[in-house]
Amino acid sequence: MAMKLFIHGVPDTPHLWEPLVAALGLQEQDYLAPALPGFGCPRPDGFSATKDAYADWLVGQMEAAGGNVDIVGHDWGALLTLRAASLRPDLVRSWCVTNAVIDPDYRGHTMARRWATPVLGELVMLGMRNKKRLLPALVSGGMPRSLAEQEVPLIDKTMRQSILRLYRSAAGLRFSDEWVKGLENLPARGQLFWGETDPFVDLSVGERFAKRWNVPLHVERGAGHWACAERATEFAALLQSHWT
Repeated sequence: MAMKLFIHGVPDTPHLWEPLVAALGLQEQDYLAPALPGFGCPRPDGFSATKDAYADWLVGQMEAAGGNVDIVGHDWGALLTLRAASLRPDLVRSWCVTNAVIDPDYRGHTMARRWATPVLGELVMLGMRNKKRLLPALVSGGMPRSLAEQEVPLIDKTMRQSILRLYRSAAGLRFSDEWVKGLENLPARGQLFWGETDPFVDLSVGERFAKRWNVPLHVERGAGHWACAERATEFAALLQSHWT
């Protein structure tokens, strides 16, 4: 069986994938769900935390898994999945991304633009230190409460700094360089899974990507940005069909 590789986004950790892994019935030896460096784990010395550094890190994860991976990414994990699969399609059996894509016409959500702005981003991060306020804010944005309760304690100084570096390297999610052109190299076996009511990345972004790159799109009605956890049973069924 091909190794399953799950890549979380921002401001998440591998806890994101626990409902999906359970719904898929995967055993420990069947999958990898690594933490992005600096996200609930230390950031190695010298790691720049830019979009390209994380993409290179992900290629390394794919190589370490032995290639022939079924890779699944959410949010920034989706963007990194698309980039890594474009760079090394030879390591990928299939890919699936949820609620984020590399799109030159997408200008970033409000928080992405704030994080990408010097000084303003640091001020926002100061506010994120207040975990009593952060938890309900994330829940109001669509993060399942059970997930927020697991992840909020892990949003530390290292993660906050990593987020700022990552978003600034991507100009607040504005992609116009080789990340876009490289999509021509994506393996053919792809799939999109999209929460319909995502307040951060509108459904139209996913629809545009699906049409441009001829990728099937599943829309999960009534679900939001964290549809992959919110509707884990439905997502698992889609993935099992996609992998067969």
